[in-house]
Amino acid sequence: MTTFLTTKHYSQRQNAHLTFKHNLKHGRHGWLRLTPAYSVKLVSDILADKTPDAKVIDPFSGTGTTPLCATYLGLKSTGLEINPFLVWFSSVKARMFNPTVIQTTQELGVSIAEASSSPKSLKLDPPPIHNISRWWDKEELEYLCKLKACICDATKDMTGERDLLLVTFCRTVIALSNAAFNHQSMSFKSNDNRPGLFDSQLNHSSVFRKELAFVLEGAADNPNTTACIITGDARQPSRYVRDKYDILITSPPYPNRISYIREMRPYMYWLDYLTNGRDAGELDWQAIGGTWGIATSRLTDWKPSENAFVPKALKKAISGISRQENANGVLLANYVSKYFDDIWHHIKDVPKVLNDCAEVHYIVGNSSFYGTLLPVEEIYKDMLEQAGFKDVQILRIRKRNSKAELFEFDVTGKKSRNKSM
Repeated sequence: MTTFLTTKHYSQRQNAHLTFKHNLKHGRHGWLRLTPAYSVKLVSDILADKTPDAKVIDPFSGTGTTPLCATYLGLKSTGLEINPFLVWFSSVKARMFNPTVIQTTQELGVSIAEASSSPKSLKLDPPPIHNISRWWDKEELEYLCKLKACICDATKDMTGERDLLLVTFCRTVIALSNAAFNHQSMSFKSNDNRPGLFDSQLNHSSVFRKELAFVLEGAADNPNTTACIITGDARQPSRYVRDKYDILITSPPYPNRISYIREMRPYMYWLDYLTNGRDAGELDWQAIGGTWGIATSRLTDWKPSENAFVPKALKKAISGISRQENANGVLLANYVSKYFDDIWHHIKDVPKVLNDCAEVHYIVGNSSFYGTLLPVEEIYKDMLEQAGFKDVQILRIRKRNSKAELFEFDVTGKKSRNKSM
């Protein structure tokens, strides 16, 4: 076990180096910001003492932090992810790029930067994002429509080059937006606080060039092996994964109603993974912990599965959340119940893809609803033990920068030897 996780000195602090902030300047790990993403340092420290033949799996792969970290350490790794955009993005992050592809992408980028700045440039229609003017002012939106058209036109029949340019496009989309990241979830700058940088004198292509330089710098730093990113549902990883693994490191969505879809909408609409709000809600309903759009309305009629395991700590929390005086308390109690019903399906099935004595690490955060603390880490521990895992421990990692009682934990244990599940 890595020493930094067990040190009280760390667990009482916010420790930004154990969050995505640490990733921002670490090459490919910093290509795209996702608020709930965890730190490459956290994964690296857990993997530091593993043997070269150890195989790593992340069943909630997200942006691919765990698989990519494993590849740089020369370990075989697999990521499982239900969101098609994240499958594409994490696959690009973990890919090896030869110097020719990088050089060609650089040359194409110069041409695209020039073409997209021309008044006569090709221009696509803007994506059908609701209230799109909140995201981008008129000039920035028009430029992005031109930039996307130029990338598509210049990279016909090119895979590596197009993917690197589309990653750059995603970064440019956010760099030119009115989105703010001064909170745990995405918000928007008010009209008074929007930067004067984006006025009529701005050369938007300079933003694209800057983002391209950052992406290509990361692309040139190839990992030591390849990772496999698979599209699949974490509730039943054995349906999608045929290999068996020695270590699991993952960070499932937290039960706090912060939707991944909300933050990823700009990328998913611009890259045609979404075309309307209903599809966004459907995808969020498929994902564990999803609460966007239609996903919320369906919670009213949701019923737990017949063989659900409900630990005492979960029963107590649900009772407190659903109190009559809590507005929407019943709905949120259903949300919490469904979240852990889904997690139980996952924990029951995941041993099928693990070798005997495999080590698991679930990086989770607790939550609070109407003053009722939801002890997520204790519930994960109870579920792992119920599923037959041994030596299950809760290690407090850091203090989160929100409510005083909120922390992040590593719930770790080992699969029992020769146990049939």
